[in-house]
Amino acid sequence: MADKRDYYDVLGISKGASDDEIKKAYRKLAKQYHPDVNKAPDAEAKFKEINEAYEVLSDPQKKATYDQFGHAGMDGAGGFSGFDGFSGFSGMNMDDLGDIFSSFMGGMGGFSGFNFRGSSSRRSTSPIKGDNRYMSMDIDFLDAVHGVDKIVNITVDKKCPHCDGTGAQSKSDIETCPTCRGTGRVTRQSRTPFGVVQQQSVCPDCKGNGKRIKKICPYCNGEGYNNVKEQVEVSIPAGINSGQQIRVAGYGERGENGGPNGDLYIEIRVRPHKYFTREGNNIHISVPISSVDATIGTVVDVPTAYGDVELTIPAGTQPGQQLRLKGYGVKDLRSKNVGDQYVEVRVEIPKKLSREEKELYEKLANRKKENVFEKFKKSFK
Repeated sequence: MADKRDYYDVLGISKGASDDEIKKAYRKLAKQYHPDVNKAPDAEAKFKEINEAYEVLSDPQKKATYDQFGHAGMDGAGGFSGFDGFSGFSGMNMDDLGDIFSSFMGGMGGFSGFNFRGSSSRRSTSPIKGDNRYMSMDIDFLDAVHGVDKIVNITVDKKCPHCDGTGAQSKSDIETCPTCRGTGRVTRQSRTPFGVVQQQSVCPDCKGNGKRIKKICPYCNGEGYNNVKEQVEVSIPAGINSGQQIRVAGYGERGENGGPNGDLYIEIRVRPHKYFTREGNNIHISVPISSVDATIGTVVDVPTAYGDVELTIPAGTQPGQQLRLKGYGVKDLRSKNVGDQYVEVRVEIPKKLSREEKELYEKLANRKKENVFEKFKKSFK
């Protein structure tokens, strides 16, 4: 193990390299040192070293083990088995091999009749669902609490109702492509010093879908779809929070070969409220009361997301104290449970007093034998 080079150094990459960077580095070096191309005495040894490094670094599990334990962690981990024919490419798929060999074989993609671009890369002719689309929507705080219906203007590719997405005027106008016999790909063979090689490519006549249309649909000009603008009503459930998504089925990207559209996902962003804040399914609000009301107690109508609610402020309430209104929070999306509203009492001291108020405060102060500060001072003696 001590004589082995660091795998990252072998490929000439940093430890923070992405999967694409690892693959790109491997392809470059594999083309450079393949023994069938490079006749240098050490080419085969370097090629084996390059493949061994790639086999580990291209596998997330092996890479994690190597990053933690180095070469010692590769013992018994099913690592590189040595170069024997094409076994050194165990970490590569057929597309990668085709790209490597095509670079030094005049664009050919296989050896001795073997097709490196086989069924794994063949374009499917069966219906394929389209990709999903994503957008965001801003809503008000109270709409998030109660739920709301919104109209969304969407431009979407919809399957042509006349041809059902085939692009043909009628079913009889669809035939199997005679060039590729419905496979969607054509093969070309050539003889080279390495033997018979072949290369596959997308059929130029049917563009890879395996079908040919004699008469196109006049309603979609043979596209199989129409680009339309629609207004879609989206129901946003009560209790939704920022970052959560609404799924609108069938309004994503169009499918292939007559496949259905993907879906539209709308991420909700809730605008902040001037007074209410949300924590989980609970709502918080801060309300001001006078020092007198905090001292002797009072009853106030507190705003909630559902209207004003009567709340009793008990005598002796302290600044910052929280009182609970049960069931006046937010409905949980996954259950029928509803959170609470917490009311924080903010005691406000008046900066200006009328003459009458000042006299009343002075009378109250004179009646007390000992004020609060004097009690505090005595505790230090």
